[in-house]
Amino acid sequence: MARSTSLCGVILAAGESSRMGRDKALLPWPPSSANSAPADTFLSAAIRLFFSHVDVVLVVVGDNESALTPIVYANGASLVVNPDPARGQFSSLRVGLQEVLNRGSDAAMVTLVDRPPVKVETIHALQSAFELATTKRQWAVIPDYHGKHGHPILFGRELLEAFLRAPETSDARQVEHQHQSQIEYLPVGDPLVAVNVDTPEQYAALNSPPQLLPNIS
Repeated sequence: MARSTSLCGVILAAGESSRMGRDKALLPWPPSSANSAPADTFLSAAIRLFFSHVDVVLVVVGDNESALTPIVYANGASLVVNPDPARGQFSSLRVGLQEVLNRGSDAAMVTLVDRPPVKVETIHALQSAFELATTKRQWAVIPDYHGKHGHPILFGRELLEAFLRAPETSDARQVEHQHQSQIEYLPVGDPLVAVNVDTPEQYAALNSPPQLLPNIS
């Protein structure tokens, strides 16, 4: 599939990772086992996955800027710093989306760095659905795995501006719910879209069968 020049990748990576005990962006991916060594980190794998579909990838960082900068630049992405990451994830989203506009783009593919990279086929399906959705005046496409909404999400100018107009005390889910009629929830067969890794136990469970993955069953 041809890459989109208007779609800008955004990876939110400014969190403190307090429950994990180490920066989730630096977790080895895939998790190492007795028979294999990890080829990537969560962050580098996400950047490389996004670059298969977009020309620009923005990584939003916070106090972990110095730790993540080498990975960001080594993989050809661009760094965007949230000056006050303590305001939470929604503030990082707004910082990233403002940079999307600054770069002349009007659509974004967004994921969280604590989500394991999804299958390339899933990105294909989401992008095809997004291109069709825009012809029907829908604003976004969000993957759905057995009733659980996940990432990455793809959205155009309308939802991007809705995120930027929302009060700083809002969160992304609240804004999404306000505009559900303009959003397509695309069923996919990839359990990784709905996996959220916050703790060492959840990270260890990534080697489990799909039905036992963290936050899936």
